[in-house]
Amino acid sequence: MGEKQQAKNRKSAKFDLNSKTWRTLLVVLAAFLTFAGPTYVVYVLLEILEVGYAVSMVSGLVLLLAGLTLIWYLVKKKVIS
Repeated sequence: MGEKQQAKNRKSAKFDLNSKTWRTLLVVLAAFLTFAGPTYVVYVLLEILEVGYAVSMVSGLVLLLAGLTLIWYLVKKKVIS
């Protein structure tokens, strides 16, 4: 096997969706982004940091969409069945 192929295998081994650790981490991250992002992050931005209402709502929407996109990706790759 050439050096380029070995380097490629090392890079792909770092992010393996078959690893239970990565699967668990990504599912927890997706759940956090989908559910906690639009609620608690918006609350922290509005009440504690006193950021404007529009900015906090847009950030909540962005976190929700990021979480849904990650869930869609995980379902597509059959990590979540």
